[in-house]
Amino acid sequence: MTTALARGAAAMMAMAALATAAPALADSPGPLYELVDASAQRLQTADAVAANKWLTGGPITDPARAQQVLAAVSKDAESHGVATDYVTTIFTNQINATEAIEYARFAGWKFDPAGAPTTAPDLASSRSVIDTLNRQMVAQIDVQGPVLHSPGCGVALDTAKNAVVAQRQFDDLYRTALDAATRSYCGS
Repeated sequence: MTTALARGAAAMMAMAALATAAPALADSPGPLYELVDASAQRLQTADAVAANKWLTGGPITDPARAQQVLAAVSKDAESHGVATDYVTTIFTNQINATEAIEYARFAGWKFDPAGAPTTAPDLASSRSVIDTLNRQMVAQIDVQGPVLHSPGCGVALDTAKNAVVAQRQFDDLYRTALDAATRSYCGS
């Protein structure tokens, strides 16, 4: 199998893997694990989305889609009684981190065109996964509100991120993206 085909297949397998939960942990990953893991899964959609955009010539940044996502999560947050500005900040960071992964993939493919994808899932399937994860994240933000707004949030967040990074075997790019995506979780 060529490198390009292998990467295309890997992108499709990554989308399928998103539908499965991370393996159970022997030690407690803490109360923020489910929220951070949903964020990580959402970041993992970046590879399939980038592959699609690479093949179709679509732009990495999509302000209309970003606004659509922010409006949906704000409405969802409101229905959960969660501050919409807090959720909007969290999801703006999430979108920015996802786009950063996409830019990194594009850069890699420009350096190594033979490694660029030749197939990719359509954006509709990726967006369906993203929308589902967005709803899960808002629900977890609601449930974990007391932890997110407590003095112990930083420790709980670090514990969850470390567990997710280990379980999902994140490389430096994904670890950095997860740090960026979660940087405003601990609200005041």
